Amino acid sequence: MVQSMFALDAFGQGMNVWQQLISFFMGLIPSFILLALLLIAWKWEYAGGISFAIIGIITSPLVYLWNYNMNHSVGMSMGIVLMVTFPFIVVGVLFLVSHHMKKKYPENKFYPE
Repeated sequence: MVQSMFALDAFGQGMNVWQQLISFFMGLIPSFILLALLLIAWKWEYAGGISFAIIGIITSPLVYLWNYNMNHSVGMSMGIVLMVTFPFIVVGVLFLVSHHMKKKYPENKFYPE
């Protein structure tokens, strides 16, 4: 989780130890949320697949608009959307496919004999 590295900026800002630790854990909240969502997806693939896909679909226009307002480039904004939100959609689809395959072939054989 690359965004966890951004939490490290809490250290070395002239704050005391407790303020730095609080700031550090505040920066890790998105990582904890994604980790919880991943654990849910491993247990219940359908719910996890829907959740990841919805996160990717909902955040795509938000990320696009935010980046377009900063750089006024459609191509660059679309590239950032593909790098940031498209993996969530892909992961969601893969969880849904896995759920479907396990339902279709419950004996853990993905190919009929």
